[in-house]
Amino acid sequence: MTPVNDWPQAFVCAVADPSSDKSGSVSCPCCGNLLSPEQITSLKEQLAAEPVPVANLPPGTMFIDPHCHMIARTTADYIAMATAGIVAVIEPAFWLGQPRTNVGSYMDYLSHIVGFERFRAGQFGIRHYCTVGLNSKEANNPELAEAVMEILPSFAAKDGVVAIGEIGYDDQTELEDKYLRAQIELAKELDLPIMVHTPHRDKKRGTIRTMDVLYEHGFDPTRCVIDHNNEDTVRDVLDRGFWAAFSIYPGTKMGNVRMAALVHQYGPDRMIVDSACDWGVSDPLALPKTALLMRERGVSHEAIVKVTYRNALAVYGLNGEMKASDWLDPIPIDQRALYSGNSILRGGQAPRVTDTVSKNTSLEIS
Repeated sequence: MTPVNDWPQAFVCAVADPSSDKSGSVSCPCCGNLLSPEQITSLKEQLAAEPVPVANLPPGTMFIDPHCHMIARTTADYIAMATAGIVAVIEPAFWLGQPRTNVGSYMDYLSHIVGFERFRAGQFGIRHYCTVGLNSKEANNPELAEAVMEILPSFAAKDGVVAIGEIGYDDQTELEDKYLRAQIELAKELDLPIMVHTPHRDKKRGTIRTMDVLYEHGFDPTRCVIDHNNEDTVRDVLDRGFWAAFSIYPGTKMGNVRMAALVHQYGPDRMIVDSACDWGVSDPLALPKTALLMRERGVSHEAIVKVTYRNALAVYGLNGEMKASDWLDPIPIDQRALYSGNSILRGGQAPRVTDTVSKNTSLEIS
């Protein structure tokens, strides 16, 4: 039998689900055949005897993943994330992998992340928030950029929007600089925090340049998250008073072993961990897995809570849209609900309906 730690996370969640005690509810990840009640019972026993790593965290552990592109993820990811203790996600406006050709496609995208994606996450017990902005790559299309800047204020005023972002530099062009500055001014006008995307190329220069521009515009660094940091940028970001976020993205950006070392070195203050999971090779469980590794590496429980939960709530909760009560006192899950006449379910699928959602209250929230 394949070891539990090698099971697909969505399969683990399905097996662990109390409702999966009859045939027809769980499919084998190898062959696709529906499992019998006897097989499910056997798998549950194996799961109890050999728990997956994320199950080794303290009971009631909660996480906020403040950088997730859930429009690119599946419902199985939501199930796995909720099972691992993720209670809230933030979805930053993002590059889709190919250029958008007109402002209408941008409007549809922003409408999705403030609307349907918020609904979809809630159907699995996760609170969904987002940031809105013109990304740095598409700032190089001035016709599109001007049109996007016209619509951003209306989207920034919608429920669940917690910041302007992700904004910053890509190739560090003059157009990128122009629209970065315009969006900093928009954030000031709307009294919203900012999420900054630091460039993949020439990262340190781009990060320092971004902070210089923010200072030029008089933007309060305590209201700004500089994301995608690494060992070359973290000291500058912290020394200047900004929040330093780190994306645990496989093979690039930041690894969880390196992240644990950075928390040991710099401490947890103004440090934030996220997954940046998207349409690429990425892991929606990167946050709880990193928390587990930090625990194994001797990082204190209080420090882990700060970098995986409390710090994100502190900065992204500044405009009042994101509150701990959203998940500590949640609304019931009812998968019979519809969004624009549509359900997350397909024919024959049984809806999950709960009177209450189990509350994770073992952490002290401040």
